[in-house]
Amino acid sequence: MNHKLLDEYIKCINEERYYNAHESIESIWFPRRFENNNEIKLLKGFINAAVSFELYKRGKKKQSLRVWANYLKYRQLLYKIDSPYLNRYNTISREIEAKYQRLICCV
Repeated sequence: MNHKLLDEYIKCINEERYYNAHESIESIWFPRRFENNNEIKLLKGFINAAVSFELYKRGKKKQSLRVWANYLKYRQLLYKIDSPYLNRYNTISREIEAKYQRLICCV
């Protein structure tokens, strides 16, 4: 795992560069995507959050909400992983959900 890529992900989310956020995490997730590993699945959820924001930005609100539901499904895995990155994952999750509240939920 690469701490710099996790930092890049949240920086991109905050700067509304959602496609780039997706790409930063995908470089970690993609090579391991077939593993039955909750941490890798959580990363897929973070990718889903970035995709949801990008879809919303492009005016595809219905699709955005569907993809957001996938993020929520994977977010539950925060409680099932033991990782040195757990605190960082929790921070990322809080920041993603705050972005959701500002961007989509309450517009």
